Amino acid sequence: MGRKNPLVSIITPSYNAAEFITETIRSVRRQTFKDWEMIIVDDCSTDRTRDILEKFAEEDVRIRVIPLEENSGAAVARNTALAKAAGRYIAFLDSDDCWKPEKLDSQLRFMQIHDYAFTFTGYELINADSIPINKKVFAPEKVNYESMLKNTIVGTLTVMIDTKQTGPIQMPNIRTRQDLATWLSLLKKGFTAYGLNENLAEYRVGNASISKNKWKAAKMNWFVYRELEKLSFSKACWCFSHYAYRAVLKRI
Repeated sequence: MGRKNPLVSIITPSYNAAEFITETIRSVRRQTFKDWEMIIVDDCSTDRTRDILEKFAEEDVRIRVIPLEENSGAAVARNTALAKAAGRYIAFLDSDDCWKPEKLDSQLRFMQIHDYAFTFTGYELINADSIPINKKVFAPEKVNYESMLKNTIVGTLTVMIDTKQTGPIQMPNIRTRQDLATWLSLLKKGFTAYGLNENLAEYRVGNASISKNKWKAAKMNWFVYRELEKLSFSKACWCFSHYAYRAVLKRI
């Protein structure tokens, strides 16, 4: 389990995550699939996060903690972890979210049976007390570039990528929505994101992290459309209207 080249590398950025990071890490350690490494890059936390991370790293050789020297944002933290990842498969899990125990097992089997390079799964929403709020996000059968522009249905906490097929991954250095930009980049290259419609993860809502700030997320979606994807104003408006409509539906 502690070998040099695990099959799956789990990428986790952390910043002032002391309230939830223990639960996040425990959800990884409870995985029925054991051949993983978890690379947690701490973005200069000022709370007890580092102490918690170091304790888990001492207990489990599969957990690696990398501290950044200055606060740099999630993109830099994720890219730092990606540069150190030894696994063929890359999975993403933020420091306040969790996985169901069978998540890696089920998703890897799904990918290997079909030889998929890019997959995601369904998930449910939980509150700050880790209680499900009776809202699930279902995974469609597949997503391509055009459909992703209009529907950001792919939850980062559910993504798994086979880098043997895609090559190395790096995210654009923007403060948020770097995950969306990365998925669009892969889809534009001709890959398809295939959905495994099983509830395999828990996405936490109701805290103040940047990824949960819907107004900032909406503005960054527009930035991705116009500045990174170079969409025309009319197409960006068309895609944004679909994105906004579906974002509301997710939370009704």
